[in-house]
Amino acid sequence: MAKRKKAAYMISAIAETYGLHPQTLRLYEREGLLKPSRTEGNTRLYTEQDVERLELILSLTRDMGVNLAGVEVVLNMREKMEKMHRQMVEFVDVVQRESLNRQTAHQEIKNALVRFVPPRAARVNLKKG
Repeated sequence: MAKRKKAAYMISAIAETYGLHPQTLRLYEREGLLKPSRTEGNTRLYTEQDVERLELILSLTRDMGVNLAGVEVVLNMREKMEKMHRQMVEFVDVVQRESLNRQTAHQEIKNALVRFVPPRAARVNLKKG
């Protein structure tokens, strides 16, 4: 199967599309808000994911008046929330699998030729004397 390349855009195309000066994009990169990949010739290449992130940055700065420090906080919190969401999905999957395993085991015990009843814990009276 042939490997599909992801679309990538040069800094000039992104700057023109979003009405930005290329220096603004370089500033976002210096501040750690954007991390475009680089070619062997050191040309910045922006992927669709970078473009989506840029659109969020521009929405925060242009529409909501958030400064770059605030944008960094929002982006970090967003990443943490996405990580927590992935962990919760994994946890729910584990719980569902475990529940299914227990139901299957219970059904096997219920249908066994000889019913096995697990012993109850014995009570021990410890009297001080």
